[in-house]
Amino acid sequence: MQKSAPSQVDASMVVVSFNTRDVLRECLLSVYREVGSLHVQVIVVDNASTDGSPAMIARDFPEVELIRSEVNLGFGPANNLGIKSARGRYVVLLNSDAFLTEGSLHRSVAHMDDNPRAGLGGGRLIGHDGSWQPSARMFPTVLSDLIVHSGLAARLPRSRFFGRADRTWANEMEAAEVDWVPGAYSIIRSDVMAATGSFDPRFFLYYEEIDLCMRIKQKGYSIWYWPDIAVVHIGGESSRQIRSLEMSRTGAQLILWRMRSMLLYYRKHHGPIARIAMLLEIVWYWVRSQRRRLSKDPERRISAQTYRSMIALMSQAWRDTRGGRFSPMQPW
Repeated sequence: MQKSAPSQVDASMVVVSFNTRDVLRECLLSVYREVGSLHVQVIVVDNASTDGSPAMIARDFPEVELIRSEVNLGFGPANNLGIKSARGRYVVLLNSDAFLTEGSLHRSVAHMDDNPRAGLGGGRLIGHDGSWQPSARMFPTVLSDLIVHSGLAARLPRSRFFGRADRTWANEMEAAEVDWVPGAYSIIRSDVMAATGSFDPRFFLYYEEIDLCMRIKQKGYSIWYWPDIAVVHIGGESSRQIRSLEMSRTGAQLILWRMRSMLLYYRKHHGPIARIAMLLEIVWYWVRSQRRRLSKDPERRISAQTYRSMIALMSQAWRDTRGGRFSPMQPW
């Protein structure tokens, strides 16, 4: 295992926060519980919070390097701000609603030290109740997106074909080389990030970690999932799915952001496939809306409007991004 000099920073922890004061406190407490013998730099980037988060950090964690942004920069650009100040051999990205468990940070550093071709690694994300969250994924494709939207991925999770996107068929307790891991927790080799660049600032929210992992793999490095690194994550992915019959304004906004980022990603890495991805998603929503519109169930008829709204959002995302070629002025 590679050893570091006593004065060398082993890991720079970068935490982005936006109005998450209470969970941020829990997050930072978990970090300091796990530092142990490691030399760790902790950086918090505050995305223009109004809930007193910066004051809490200054009062309770004076050793934290606090970077305040005047506007909400989004996930990727805010992390980039923190990464600029990172001095560690590794950069560890941790969501403010994610908490380290015993030994997780030490095992992260050890795995990276033992695997010099690993450019980025992630761990096993779990809920407070220990429930598994998708933690090791494959790059998006039009086919995988269609399978997820159809619901077949959820219905047939043990199928290698239908469960491909989130690798739900795999044993979650087996380490594996994968395409990408969620940004809720990841450890990145600093020299690899210097070679590939940090997050693409065009992605305000969603797909930024997928794009980063793609670029790291293009440089010849691997992305790893290590299940012995357990991280409690209270966030979810409900913003990517229809959870209710009525779409809230906030929900619609998040869905629009997801669609914009999807188009930016496909255009960047797959060129004209971006148009196919857009059309397939619109066709799928149209089919769903038509089936529900003709239903005798009043709730299903109401949900038809939600799917029509999704069509409008995708059309707007296509216009906003000029077919995935342009990122609208930020913050979105």
